[in-house]
Amino acid sequence: MAVVMRLVSLVLIVAALMLLGADAVTSLEKGGEITVRSLDAVWATLNNDGLLRFKDWVQHYLPALAQGIYQAMALPGWALTGVVGVILAFIFGRKLGPE
Repeated sequence: MAVVMRLVSLVLIVAALMLLGADAVTSLEKGGEITVRSLDAVWATLNNDGLLRFKDWVQHYLPALAQGIYQAMALPGWALTGVVGVILAFIFGRKLGPE
């Protein structure tokens, strides 16, 4: 289980670095105007219909948590995936044996 979680954390960290790099390249293309894609924008780029269905589901089944979920979706994509990946990497990191 720990090996799988380490792999998941590595994938999340790599995705965060890719999103950060894409934001940096887009900012350079726009002449230095800082561009940061939110998780909502990244998901809409990949699958807009799935994003709309998720928002409808949240609004219908979790109305008390909807605002918090929408705020989390407004965070930069690289920040959310990177933070979760680093936390998982620390929790499931390699354990050193006795020396």
